[in-house]
Amino acid sequence: MRSVPHPDLERVDVGGYALAVRRQGQGAPLVLVHGSLSDYRSWALQMPAFAAHYTTLAPSLRHCWPDHWDDASSDFNVEQHAEDIAALVDTLGASAHVVGHSRGGAVALQLALRHPERVRSLVLADPGGLEGLLPDTEAGRAMGRESAQMFAALRDTLAEGGPLAAARAFVDALGGTGAWERRTPGQQQLLLDNIETGPACAERPSWTAGQLAGLACPIQLITGARSPERYPLMIAELARCNANVKSTVIVGDAAHAMHRENPAEFNAAVLDFLATQCA
Repeated sequence: MRSVPHPDLERVDVGGYALAVRRQGQGAPLVLVHGSLSDYRSWALQMPAFAAHYTTLAPSLRHCWPDHWDDASSDFNVEQHAEDIAALVDTLGASAHVVGHSRGGAVALQLALRHPERVRSLVLADPGGLEGLLPDTEAGRAMGRESAQMFAALRDTLAEGGPLAAARAFVDALGGTGAWERRTPGQQQLLLDNIETGPACAERPSWTAGQLAGLACPIQLITGARSPERYPLMIAELARCNANVKSTVIVGDAAHAMHRENPAEFNAAVLDFLATQCA
C-alpha cells in the first residue's frame, strides 16, 4: 500500500522546520500529539468529533511521516518535539488544549512543564515518562524497565526480521497477542510508514513526583482497560501527587491504543472534560 498525505495537509514553520499539520474546525485551539511509530493519521477517528467544537490540529512530529527518516537526525527527542509544539501553539494566538498519547503524552508533559502559559488543559492517555512514579519494589522496578526493553526488542527485530516483524511484535507487546491482526490495513500501514523511527522513540524523560506536582493546568488521565499494568499504576500516582487532575478515565474494551480501539468512548470522555474547561 502506498501512503498518500491528506490533500488539506499544511506546513507550519517551527523554528526553521516545516511541520506537517492537519487542521480542521473552529473554536478554541486543540492540539493532538501522537505517540511512537506514528503520525497525524493516528487521530483520524478523533478529528471529526473534535473539530465539531474546536480548532483541531494534528501535527506529525518532526521526522515522522510524511517526512523522511534518515536515521541520523540528532533532533528527534521529546524536548525538541515539545519545543515544536510550543512554536505551533504560538502561531494560534492563544493557549491550547493539548491531548497526548503514549510518547506524545511525554511530549505534552514536557510542553506543560517548560511552557505552562501555552497549555490551557492537558489530556494524557497512557503517557510515557512516568516510570519514576512506579513503586520502588522489585515488581515496580521490573515494570519501569518494560518500555526500554520493548524498544530494544524492536531495534533488534527490525535489524534481524525486518519492518513487518518488528511492527507486529511491537503492537502485540502493547495491545496483547493478536493486536496487530486486529488493526485495519490503514492502521498497519501507518505504523510501517514510521517503523524506522522506532529506535529513536526509546528516548524520553522520567519525571519525579515533585516535578509533576507543579503542573498547574487542569488534567485528565486516560488508560485502557487492557493497557499494560504499568500505565494505570503510573497515572494513579500522578493523580495522587497533582491536585489539578480532574478526572481519570478507563476506556472499556481497549488496550494501549484506546483512541483507535474504542474511539466513541475515548472521544466522549475527552469532549466532556474539555467542555468543563471551556465553561
